[in-house]
Amino acid sequence: MKNLLYLFCVLILISCNKSNNKTTFLEKGISLKLAKLRKQQISDVTYHLDFKIPKEKTSPISSKLLLELSLNNLENDLILDFNEAKLHLKSLKVNGKNSEIKHEKEHLIIDKKLLNSGKNSIEIFFNAGEVSLNRNEEFLYTLLVPDRASTLFPCFDQPDIKANYKLRITAPKDWKVLCGAFEESSLEIDGFTEHTFAKTDLMSTYLFSFVAGKFTEKSKNPGAFDMRFLYRENNQEKINESVDEVFKIHQNSLDFLEDYTQVKFPFQKMDFAAIPPFQYGGMEHVGAIQYRASSLFLDKNATQNNKLRRAKLIAHETSHMWFGDLVTMKWFNDVWMKEVFANFMADKIMNPVFPEVNHKLSFMMSHYPSAYSEDRTKGTNAIRQYLGNLKNAGSLYGRIIYNKAPIMMRQLEFLLGEEAFQQGIQEYIKTYQNSNADWNELVSILDKKSTGDIKNWSDVWVNSAGRPVFYEEIELNEKGNVTKFVIHQKAEDGSDKIWTQSFHIKLIDERGYEKIIKVKNMGKSFDITSATEDFKPGQVLYNTNGFGYGVFPIYKKEVNTYKDIKDEVSRGYQFINLYENMLNGKITPLETYNVCLEAIQKEGNELITGYLSGRIQHIFWTFLNDEEQKDIQGKTETTIFNMLESKLPKNIKKTLFGLYKSIAFSEVGASNLYKIWTKKKKVKNLFLNENDYTSLAMQLVIFKHPKANEILDEQQTRISNPDRLDRFKWLLPSLSNDTSVRDVFMKSLLQKENREKESWVQSALNNIHHPLRQGSSTKHLKSILNKLEEVQLTGDIFFPKGWLASSIGNYSSREAFEILNEFLDENPNYSPILEKKLLQTTDNLSRAQEIKK
Repeated sequence: MKNLLYLFCVLILISCNKSNNKTTFLEKGISLKLAKLRKQQISDVTYHLDFKIPKEKTSPISSKLLLELSLNNLENDLILDFNEAKLHLKSLKVNGKNSEIKHEKEHLIIDKKLLNSGKNSIEIFFNAGEVSLNRNEEFLYTLLVPDRASTLFPCFDQPDIKANYKLRITAPKDWKVLCGAFEESSLEIDGFTEHTFAKTDLMSTYLFSFVAGKFTEKSKNPGAFDMRFLYRENNQEKINESVDEVFKIHQNSLDFLEDYTQVKFPFQKMDFAAIPPFQYGGMEHVGAIQYRASSLFLDKNATQNNKLRRAKLIAHETSHMWFGDLVTMKWFNDVWMKEVFANFMADKIMNPVFPEVNHKLSFMMSHYPSAYSEDRTKGTNAIRQYLGNLKNAGSLYGRIIYNKAPIMMRQLEFLLGEEAFQQGIQEYIKTYQNSNADWNELVSILDKKSTGDIKNWSDVWVNSAGRPVFYEEIELNEKGNVTKFVIHQKAEDGSDKIWTQSFHIKLIDERGYEKIIKVKNMGKSFDITSATEDFKPGQVLYNTNGFGYGVFPIYKKEVNTYKDIKDEVSRGYQFINLYENMLNGKITPLETYNVCLEAIQKEGNELITGYLSGRIQHIFWTFLNDEEQKDIQGKTETTIFNMLESKLPKNIKKTLFGLYKSIAFSEVGASNLYKIWTKKKKVKNLFLNENDYTSLAMQLVIFKHPKANEILDEQQTRISNPDRLDRFKWLLPSLSNDTSVRDVFMKSLLQKENREKESWVQSALNNIHHPLRQGSSTKHLKSILNKLEEVQLTGDIFFPKGWLASSIGNYSSREAFEILNEFLDENPNYSPILEKKLLQTTDNLSRAQEIKK
């Protein structure tokens, strides 16, 4: 009997082990364990995909997949990812044999008994998943980053299983189709056209895409090869000003990158499409880049900053062809690598294209304020983060990887030297082209080219979160002369981290004489005592070359002189540093506000004017108390309006108008804005386009102009583009001055089907939660917070933070702060990823409770 019992137990254990062998790595999403297993198991993947797009948006898209692959072992079942309902799967054949459909935890499981060692084919008929199809009445587009390919078709949705694609799309005959390969043939059938495309280059699943719909098409060869551009813009002025320029910028970017990397453009083609409601600025799909239409199409009065932003966006996406598409991260914890290189290269590309621009200033203004806005918060994160499951990859995106990482990379380039750094990048591209690499493999290459320890340097800059705060240690003798002057740094979060970095300090004595101190590779401390011998500094300006990273000391008595600093980079950074010191309680919001308001009246640089304008708006709405707001508002309105009527360049006036529009809610201010909207008042050298008038109309309604309804009705007749008109009509309930209408609309956004156009949703939330409306909108904050987890699951990568930033991120009240804390208290085990996003977005709300006391 004992022997039988023993045998029975052994059989149970064997059975459990077999069962566990199949299921231990199976969970929703794509776990790191599953990804590693499949990387060893699978190779030589080709997806043959056939999508039949009906004329009706609501009809399903009937699809077929023939998957060809090789298996290196048969130890486990084959797991495909398909994050859709099982009902979408119609039939399954494995190596020519019908098979039952086993769909569990967002995966399609293929029994290993049906598979061969070596080559295999799997045929699946299915209805395409809708989540990432972005379907509109007249067009659709896929957006599959980071793990959304599996919401569209069954696949191996991880970046290190690269594949080729053979695509066939049947669409209405008046639709154009764009994907990652050239079209081989087309065939008209009963009002539809069947488009058959050649095999694509190797790419990861998140880079596969197609666009289909009613588009205007322009083809042009700007130098290297023919490029194809699809767009829906119908404003002829914007088309004339933008289309040729878009081709030209792509070619300039290609030329630079081929020279810098010493690798020719690595793919068979590079086409692009401009999409009106696109969620991001752009997405680097192989052979078919997608852009937000408003980012590309500018009118003749666009400011230099607008043009520079467009050029950097195009350079960014083009850089991805090498950094991300050709060499791809092994796992999405290194997604920052492709983004940092794209941003870093885009900055380099722009130098010769815009010779009149101060590029050091542009880099600083583009990256530092944004990086600080997240790195100063309790929700900050390291540049490189752990990722256990690909379903959480979207949370890795943010200002740390887009803005802090380029600052880090610039410090690294300086540490190595430009030549050694470039050689390292060339070796990296050539070593890992058409494959995958991680940060440690790049560090190993760079470490060989440096006398320092890049690995240890990386541990702080890349693998740790936060920023340093610098402080002074000064000793004077009885004559008032400096006997000791040492700069120290400490981590803002209280840890013992030290950021090795370089920057400049300027000493100014009472006579106005200046001395520049070049701080190179500073560790915990840097002694500048010797520089003060025979030189008694009355003022110290830190980081005057805009190269260092952190919060530097300020001299409160001297902040009003910042506007007089001649060097633009130094002047710009002093304003950035002043604002950071305000947030840390070193100077009051009202003092900072007055410095910025006085400075903007003298400032002639568009980038610095834009920063000052943003700080004035931020401080006014978030950090001034009611009494301070009331006292300063009239003065601000008058000051800015007088500047609008003075002789200033058009780019400066456009920025100032944005500031005036933000805060001119008094009766006089709203009246001025209304006269400008009706075009009865002309402001010389201020050029407004259709989008500007639309934005102004919406602002007038929020300011409760007595003719609000008439304004909205009239504005609808002024909008010439059908896509922009659809957006405006959709936003109307969020603009209503009837609280009950806004309430109903706000509640509708809690349903996922009403959040499809995410950029529209964020605009609507900003309308509803504008500071002037918060008395009636605070009640929605709890439901917004409760919906965050669903928003992450159903939205694209930037939407969770956008959802928060457009709602609770607009608040500074005690009531909103209490709702936030109550939510955190009630959810002690809340997702750490989402909690970080929440803490990032509500940092100003939290600081305001102390600052506004």
